[in-house]
Amino acid sequence: MSQITNKRVRWTIADLELFPDNGNRYEIIDGELFVTKAPNWKHQETSGRFFAVLDNWSQSTGLGRVAIAPGIIFSDADNVIPDVVWASNERLAALLDEAGHLTDAPELIIEVLSPGTENQRRDRELKLKLYSTRGVQEYWIADWQKQEIQIYRREQTTLELVATLFVNDDLNSPLLPGFTCSVSRIFA
Repeated sequence: MSQITNKRVRWTIADLELFPDNGNRYEIIDGELFVTKAPNWKHQETSGRFFAVLDNWSQSTGLGRVAIAPGIIFSDADNVIPDVVWASNERLAALLDEAGHLTDAPELIIEVLSPGTENQRRDRELKLKLYSTRGVQEYWIADWQKQEIQIYRREQTTLELVATLFVNDDLNSPLLPGFTCSVSRIFA
């Protein structure tokens, strides 16, 4: 009689090199592989609006830089592709490896929810936990279907929900002095 084991496969960044470049997005969180298709139009439009407002603010203040869908290689078992990230100039210099990849937590990460229970669980639970343990200062989760943004902010050692913003609210952050944007502009 054979013995069945419940040993979980732990994926690593080296395994990602074996996958085809077929338009799918591959992420690893705590050794678990997540495969998603390219985001839909509304998702990308929302990500682009976040990028635009943060880029305009960053260029006018000179305080940092923003990027769309950069990979972050936290470790062999934690490799994710957030929708938008912002890092201060001081922090960014320490985050990039020689190949130009992020290898540690930027101050701000934004995820735009994709439809589907598994996609939302990944962003609301698994990535929240990962970003919390890795030192992200703020994590914004945008739901373009409900037109709301949840703001998680570091409270001592963890990211805690501090606000849920709706279309009539303004978005701002202590990380971004002088930055303000109407939520309706993000979801216009």
